[in-house]
Amino acid sequence: MAKAPSQKGSNETVTLTDNATGKTAEFPLLKGRLGPKVIDIRSLYAQTGYFTYDPGYTATGSTESSITYIDGDKGVLLHRGYSIEELAEKSDYMEVCYLLLKGELPNKQQKEEFEHTITHHTMVHEQLTQFFRGFRRDAHPMAIMCGVVGALSAFYHDSTDISDPQQRMVASYRLVAKMPTIAAMAYKFSVGQPFMYPRNDLKYAANFLHMMFGVPCEDYEVNPVLAKAMDRIFILHADHEQNASTSTVRLAGSTGANPFACIAAGIASLWGPAHGGANEAVLAMLGEIGDRKNIKGYLARVKDRKDPTMLMGFGHRVYKNYDPRAKVLQKSCHAVLKELKIKNEPLLDLAMELENIALSDNYFVERKLFPNVDFYSGIILKAMGVPTSMFTVLFALARTVGWIAQWNELIEDTEQKIGRPRQIYTGKGRRKYVPISKRR
Repeated sequence: MAKAPSQKGSNETVTLTDNATGKTAEFPLLKGRLGPKVIDIRSLYAQTGYFTYDPGYTATGSTESSITYIDGDKGVLLHRGYSIEELAEKSDYMEVCYLLLKGELPNKQQKEEFEHTITHHTMVHEQLTQFFRGFRRDAHPMAIMCGVVGALSAFYHDSTDISDPQQRMVASYRLVAKMPTIAAMAYKFSVGQPFMYPRNDLKYAANFLHMMFGVPCEDYEVNPVLAKAMDRIFILHADHEQNASTSTVRLAGSTGANPFACIAAGIASLWGPAHGGANEAVLAMLGEIGDRKNIKGYLARVKDRKDPTMLMGFGHRVYKNYDPRAKVLQKSCHAVLKELKIKNEPLLDLAMELENIALSDNYFVERKLFPNVDFYSGIILKAMGVPTSMFTVLFALARTVGWIAQWNELIEDTEQKIGRPRQIYTGKGRRKYVPISKRR
């Protein structure tokens, strides 16, 4: 997993002047393979006595990475240099997993060996099935997944030594392989159905659909169109650079925590409605609108600054253009609905009309509020029979390989240190302790 080096050897620098003292400080200017130049401020405090203030780290680069590149202004998403559109069209999820983990696309033999390894790691420790019984029946599947993944280190403690490359590889493969099984088990437990064991004769996405919707009393025949759509959803969610959950995985990893604990931390972060729960919010919004005739009224409320109504599934923290993943999912959406013979699907009709109106409205165009990946993914999953409580679980399933690739990169990066952000203290100054008998 070679990293694309930044141009640290360049002589470019930036000089900053303190207007209060007149003193100057010089900082190296770094340049990655793609993207803007970056000021290396690691010596800022030593040279000036100042720290930077950057809520949400929107202007701070926390790491070097060769995994994923995003140009939000142009709507570009690359994995190891390959565009997400091309990967979604020509590749499959297992190949993308190999690419993210290894750095290059596999040849035929490498792919077959990788798929064989992942397939034969899909079963979970049998005692883990008893672990599920400790949860309430009405527990949210994300709560179950977070707890179960965090407990994996108790079942697979032979792959928790992060200093051993072999153990890191085994843990990586185990997480990618077992996540569909755990996700399906979380769903089955929540609806009171028996767990379905994975099948070695099925591909990754098809196997998940089998474990999710199959029952022991009859054979479940996987629909290839739905399996393809699910595989594509997995590809589109595989990695997305240094987002909140990925940064959480990296921050946990910087402490030396085992990989299972780090991924559980990422799952917990993803559960937040501002991150992984956005596609659920899209369906809720469409349900609230209810009918085409109500769209203009709803958008008027969105424009009203005094009204808390929000347009879900439009705009993105990073993309200031059309989310490239949304274009791919729009095609998959039509394919799934056609295969399932769903005609005049109210939610899809609403979504199409909402998209057309919003994209022709200067208010949204000027603000570059274009549809994102969540806009269509919720509709596809609903059409396939996936309950909304499982939407974020599927997101976590797909994102696991990205988290693991990022975690491995962190462990192998000799410049990384334990994460320790600074703060601006706004509390009380030093005070003397007052005995309780003298307090008023």
